[in-house]
Amino acid sequence: MKIIEIIEKFSRLGIYEKREVGDDYIELVFYNTEIAEWNKIFTDILDPAIKPAGVKPNKDVQNLTEDFGGIYEEQTLYKKEFENTTIIAMFWPWQNDVNTTLKVIALQ
Repeated sequence: MKIIEIIEKFSRLGIYEKREVGDDYIELVFYNTEIAEWNKIFTDILDPAIKPAGVKPNKDVQNLTEDFGGIYEEQTLYKKEFENTTIIAMFWPWQNDVNTTLKVIALQ
């Protein structure tokens, strides 16, 4: 699985801001009105979240995400290992309840 293949899956959804789009890293902001669709896409690609929103992160999850800003109780983390890479996706909801930051990382 490559990051570009993930981008293609959510190209029809509304994006508030594209911060960075690269071969191994994506960071963008989307609208919470479509959060169910974003969750479905990532569940379909990466399986159910390993750390759903509302669940306190354990040490393994914290260690996995610390280089990318960490993960907190109100945030969601997806992870799946593929043949040559591991993909993680983090949803960071804003306090305004309108937007969520998405980070997708390909770990080699």
